[in-house]
Amino acid sequence: MTSSTPDPSAPLVLVVDDNEMNRKLSRDVLRAAGLRTIDAATGGEAIALARSRRPDVIVLDLRLPDMEGHDVVRALRDEVGTASIPVVALTAVRYLGDDAVLQSAGFDGYLAKPIDVRAFPGQVRGFSRKCRT
Repeated sequence: MTSSTPDPSAPLVLVVDDNEMNRKLSRDVLRAAGLRTIDAATGGEAIALARSRRPDVIVLDLRLPDMEGHDVVRALRDEVGTASIPVVALTAVRYLGDDAVLQSAGFDGYLAKPIDVRAFPGQVRGFSRKCRT
């Protein structure tokens, strides 16, 4: 397969960020590493895509124009069809290893902005394998 034709068995990642440049960077880095991506600029778009496409992992900015990331993850957790999708917060706020606040809100973890382009694909792959019970 060529880089323009992703492996259909590769994890599908939903990248949610209202900043177009951040979305493009995340999408390009993940695609270059062989992952498939879809993206959204708002919480409403993210919820709709999660419902229809059932991604393997969602990378979610915490501050969106229509709703907070916490509200998005809560809506996803409240629906049977999206409740088990791993959701990872992508934030410039440093949690210094104590992500209990994010976990209690329903997130599976977090990644810091700016992303480390070398580590980012592996980090996302790691979350995509994570199963919620």
